[in-house]
Amino acid sequence: MKKFIVPFCAAAALAAVTIGITGCGKQGKKKTGPVTLSFYSNMTDVQADLQQTLSNEWSAATGNKVEFSAPGASYEELLKTKMAANELPDLFTTHGWSVMRYSEYLMPVNDLPWAADINPQIKPVITDKNGKMYVLPMDVDIAGIVYNADVLKNAGVDVDSIKTWSDFDKACAAIKASGVVPIHMGGKDNWTIGQFFDWAAPSFFVTNTAANERDNLKNGKFNAQLWEQLSQLLADFVAKGYFNRDVLTADYLSDQQAIASGKAAFGFYGNYFYNSAMQYNKDARLGMMPIPSRSSDDEPSLISGERTAIGVWKDSLHKQEAVEFLNFLAKSENVKRVASLSGTPAGLVGVTAEMGTLKQYYDKYAAVKTYPYFDREYLPSGMWDVMCSTGADILAGKPNAVKNAAKVMEQNFNDKYTK
Repeated sequence: MKKFIVPFCAAAALAAVTIGITGCGKQGKKKTGPVTLSFYSNMTDVQADLQQTLSNEWSAATGNKVEFSAPGASYEELLKTKMAANELPDLFTTHGWSVMRYSEYLMPVNDLPWAADINPQIKPVITDKNGKMYVLPMDVDIAGIVYNADVLKNAGVDVDSIKTWSDFDKACAAIKASGVVPIHMGGKDNWTIGQFFDWAAPSFFVTNTAANERDNLKNGKFNAQLWEQLSQLLADFVAKGYFNRDVLTADYLSDQQAIASGKAAFGFYGNYFYNSAMQYNKDARLGMMPIPSRSSDDEPSLISGERTAIGVWKDSLHKQEAVEFLNFLAKSENVKRVASLSGTPAGLVGVTAEMGTLKQYYDKYAAVKTYPYFDREYLPSGMWDVMCSTGADILAGKPNAVKNAAKVMEQNFNDKYTK
């Protein structure tokens, strides 16, 4: 609100005007005191609970308040709406898109005290072409396929023998024959469907050094034939009965329960799945394996990307307090809490997360090739929902769903791609 300096007392003339004047001839003074920050997160389950706890701890220590919100499946659409209106939360998680989608809305963090300690494993993912970083990465998402070791053992499956999707198919057949569901997917939460494509697509488009589509995708060329082959892989798994029967009505929590209890073998999720699932069965023996390759002339791979990455809206009215809260989150003990809960490496060097038995898998697969999440690196913004919806049609067994998936993906890729 514009303020005016009044050179003389004119109370009667100004009685109806609220301009914040505290006395005759004096300009109004801005009130000071506690502020309320808004903090939005895409996290769910125990991670959301921890972020709420951290928010409460900072609030109690500073007298400020953090209004924490974790809207779940509606998060991405909510953020898109707020971007369009330029009314974003003071802080928010970027769910893999700190550079490509959110960088123009975020404050660079390069000059903050912890920036020099960002883990080299995640630094390239969160750095733009000008060297700017926009988020605090509290942990690093390195993902493969989660499995129940006892289920595989009982079915006579050696996880180290699974190199290709053909090998994976044979393993699923053996697991099904043992009376257990090979793959559990909670399709009611449709992001779980997109996970399958994000996990499997690199083996078709990216990982094979001798023949891949990396440059074509970067230059706006989408190979619909390859996507049809990828979609057929999913359709074949459906036809062979490898998924839980309630695949379209089960949710993500049911994935955790089924795999932890030994009612299912595999889940296409990162290692964050591990600690959540262990809540349902503390004695479960869960492991992580690399994602199979498409052919024997390639090798299995892992996925890397942002997980708990938090940035400050550049137009926040409380930027100073938001940065103070971000610095609080960056404390070693807080980074360790977040990374340990997700069972992933810490986002800052010098912080050692407690990964329990998962550490053996990070050590075992330390030399395995790692690639960014497929949709984040190679698809235009907005393609995630297309992967989820076309995948749901395949899971539902709709006519021509495989060919339609390739056609719709190609059309959307072309429509959304910009040079």
